Amino acid sequence: MSHSSRAKTTRLRRAFAAAAVTPLLAIAACGDGGSDALDSGSGEGGEVVIAHQQYTEMEIMAEMYAALLEDAGFDPTLQGVETRDLYIEPLGNGEVDVVPDYASSMTETLNREINGAEVDPVSSPDVDETITQLEEFGSEKGVTPLEPAEAENANAYAVTSEFSEQNDVTSLSDLGELGEPIALAAAPDCPDRPDCQLGLKSVYDIEVANFEPLGFGTVQTKEALESGEVELGQVGTSDGSLESLDLVVLEDDKDWQNAENLTPVVNSDFLADNPEVEEALNKLSDALTTEDLMSLNAQVDVERLLAEDVATDYLENEGLLG
Repeated sequence: MSHSSRAKTTRLRRAFAAAAVTPLLAIAACGDGGSDALDSGSGEGGEVVIAHQQYTEMEIMAEMYAALLEDAGFDPTLQGVETRDLYIEPLGNGEVDVVPDYASSMTETLNREINGAEVDPVSSPDVDETITQLEEFGSEKGVTPLEPAEAENANAYAVTSEFSEQNDVTSLSDLGELGEPIALAAAPDCPDRPDCQLGLKSVYDIEVANFEPLGFGTVQTKEALESGEVELGQVGTSDGSLESLDLVVLEDDKDWQNAENLTPVVNSDFLADNPEVEEALNKLSDALTTEDLMSLNAQVDVERLLAEDVATDYLENEGLLG
């Protein structure tokens, strides 16, 4: 599929989303997908269906996967969905072939799928241990993780640069040692999460005096930080807008947060039939850093460039195509 064809696919995907069509129904209606649909595409490797969550970072990742697999001879189709849950079953049964995801988040999703909603988490800050656990769960669900990138979008906490400078705070330990109660803006479930308010207290002795449920990395959370409504905001480590907003991420100096490295996850049968997929996608994992990811996100969110163009430019500049 050409650059213009993938642009057309992107436009069609947005049209489907605007019409509130259940995204994966479109895949099922076109065929079984996965290894059963390999002969239906125009590329030498056949069709490959790439599903992704519909926000900037994952749109960029999916576009990079599509370009790499197209370069390897496949005919990629991109399919956006609102949440990870919508592609878990199709990925396992072969309606979807590849997804970009995060190491710990995908691990815990499969953990709950297999062991129930109330199961204890098993992922950790160690990406290798987390991927090993993901491989075990994946073997039960028919999916295989490939090589994780150094790039990750981990749970993080930001302050304004003014607050950081005035209080000499650059890490979460510094904030805890400041000894002052703070106001926090974060996801609504933060007060009950060990990786959010509970952990801020137990790991770093940070007392949250006021909580605002404004969301994870949302515009509202960042605006609350900028205005001084809160001192601390929950964001992602790869958020490309933070620098332009004069916000800084405090270092997680006690290695508290779980590894959320970007990881390709592939239908196991599809991978067995197409082992060249691993080589194609691992090239990106070998190159992509968190700093790269922040820059890519900023190009889309701040500079308003197209995700497809940003993805292709990065791959070409890194020598990953051709």
